[in-house]
Amino acid sequence: MKQIPNILTLANLFCGCMAIIFVLYAPETLTELNGVDYSVTNPAPVYWASVFVVLAGVFDLFDGMVARMLKVSSPVGKELDSLADVVSFGVVPGMILFRILRSAYMQQPDIFDVSYVNLAPALLVPCFAAYRLAKFNLDTRQSENFIGMPTPAVGLLVASFPLIMLYDQYNVAHYLGNIWIIYAIIAVLCYLMVAEIPMISMKFKKLKAKENLPRFLVIAIVIVSIPVFKFLAVPIIFASYVILSLVMPPKIEDA
Repeated sequence: MKQIPNILTLANLFCGCMAIIFVLYAPETLTELNGVDYSVTNPAPVYWASVFVVLAGVFDLFDGMVARMLKVSSPVGKELDSLADVVSFGVVPGMILFRILRSAYMQQPDIFDVSYVNLAPALLVPCFAAYRLAKFNLDTRQSENFIGMPTPAVGLLVASFPLIMLYDQYNVAHYLGNIWIIYAIIAVLCYLMVAEIPMISMKFKKLKAKENLPRFLVIAIVIVSIPVFKFLAVPIIFASYVILSLVMPPKIEDA
């Protein structure tokens, strides 16, 4: 029984590895222009990477919950959870942003190849995610709420981008084709992960409405936005979560 949470954590890691495979697998087809062959990435497999990030998020949610229910929390489980998270919600989002950024460059007129130097900023996401998780493991102030954006939230946000681009219900996909918007997203996400900003935890310790008002508001936004905005609801929920954390900051206990 005590290994069940670890099995769920490993399932999270497995999903992260599968997502990496789908990002890497995205095949490239050749197109000819003025007698020169250029490669064009087929983005379809990246959508499956998004699906596996969501599955990783489900396993990440339940491993801690099951560990608390069975009262089998352990230092090994805590470290294993962080190792899985840095893959599923750090490396994978970085690779997805790498692909999106490359596609954005390739859509520009007269550009048929792009330097990896221009794409390298996407890899800052896994670097900052790793630092954020290492910091979280040692920071005793984050037992009740978070300081800085949790990596699963970053992973799920980035995972929504390929799906938003595929099901462009509100004609916003072109914004993800703007390289400067992508660079700005990378910068903001990296900052939020390591910033000393108290963030709301969705753990309900008590049922008092006043203490849980920010959590109830987040849940209400989730319930309302998903049926209306579909995949676009994810960035809306993310932005709302950040705003609520700033406007109604949770109390952080001193170490």
